[in-house]
Amino acid sequence: MSASNYATERETTEGRVFNVTGGDWDDVVSGVDPINEGRIVVNMGPQHPSTHGVLRLVLELEGETVREARSVVGYLHTGIEKNLEYRNWVQGSTFVTRMDYLSPIFNETAYALAVEKLLGITDEVTERANTIRVLMMELNRISSHLVWVATTAMELGAINMMLYGFREREYILEIFELITGLRMNHAYVRPGGVAQDVPDEAIVKIRDFLKLLPKRLKEYEDLLSGQPIWLERTREVAVLDVTGCVALGVTGPVLRSAGLAWDLRKTMPYCGYETYEFDVPTHADGDVWGRYLVRMAEMRESLKLIEQAVDRLKPGPVMVADKKIAWPAQLAIGVDGMGNSLEHVAKIMGQSMESLIHHFKLVTEGFRVPPGQVYVAVESPRGELGVHAVSDGGTRPYRVHYREPSFVNLQALPAMAEGGLIADVIAGGASLDPVMGGCDR
Repeated sequence: MSASNYATERETTEGRVFNVTGGDWDDVVSGVDPINEGRIVVNMGPQHPSTHGVLRLVLELEGETVREARSVVGYLHTGIEKNLEYRNWVQGSTFVTRMDYLSPIFNETAYALAVEKLLGITDEVTERANTIRVLMMELNRISSHLVWVATTAMELGAINMMLYGFREREYILEIFELITGLRMNHAYVRPGGVAQDVPDEAIVKIRDFLKLLPKRLKEYEDLLSGQPIWLERTREVAVLDVTGCVALGVTGPVLRSAGLAWDLRKTMPYCGYETYEFDVPTHADGDVWGRYLVRMAEMRESLKLIEQAVDRLKPGPVMVADKKIAWPAQLAIGVDGMGNSLEHVAKIMGQSMESLIHHFKLVTEGFRVPPGQVYVAVESPRGELGVHAVSDGGTRPYRVHYREPSFVNLQALPAMAEGGLIADVIAGGASLDPVMGGCDR
């Protein structure tokens, strides 16, 4: 292997060890003469309010104009993909949910769809389980977009919007807690279905939310859309046209804000999305303003999908019937909202010794997945979230790799920032909506 400025190496008894230095900062700085050229090189981040402590941008500036921008990632690296190789297929849900922590349900669903495809049980997933998956994903899409509009507005000076966006997100997290027992990192969507059914009180809360959010979205638009500073900071800022998006692999709202109505829920449907009525919002200008309008419109479309999903929730199982995959007893949250219900424990412990042994084997060892490899993609709030899963026939994944939209979309930042003002780097970077937990997984 050739020597690298990024990672020097040495041989040890355990194999080759790399020393990651954090980039070629010295080389970059030495190539610029600040006195004669009038240029300086600065770090924006990771210790910067708008990069949230997890993204570093190396900017070469001439006055306030950005001449060169480079993204340096890895400050939130967790090794989740590698860890999956040491856990069984069901335990993988607990890891992947923590990648893009603003859209955990999407991480889990993409993973579950990939495992189901390897098992050959895609068509056996029950109607109720698929409806719950759609319901949860669309709630999660809204909560993710709320964080986007809240934090982007905050970074551009609209502090009130940050408070309101998190207020409505809190409502969704309370719904998630009612359904899954957790506000985040749910491990709720599992291969074969979902971990437990949706309680009636959650449906009541969802219907209340469907009435509440349209009014709140209108308030957001009243606050931002006609505001002169907001317009100045977003219109014709960080433009990336459809050609640039396609060339760089950019997907999601950023691509749709450039005019291309590419949404995997329509073009490559999954979980029954082809049976729902909804539109794919687009905008023609490909700027920060367009990305704002698209995400606001997407929240309204998600509300339509949630309403349809709630109306479709018919009684039925939420896990496949195959007892080699599904646990013998259906999970349910206890009255304290934390542990398993007494009925769940009683069914495992009191049914039969064979059932208890089977449950123990499934939980500790897991099920075997036939050898093969698949690629499955879903439309996350940031774009195409794809899972390449490889099985060698065992109870653990041989390899799982995510095509993470935050990582792919982030490479568009130099194209958007170079030639613009340093202030617009913040608006442009925020408009990509990168979540570094997914980028650095």
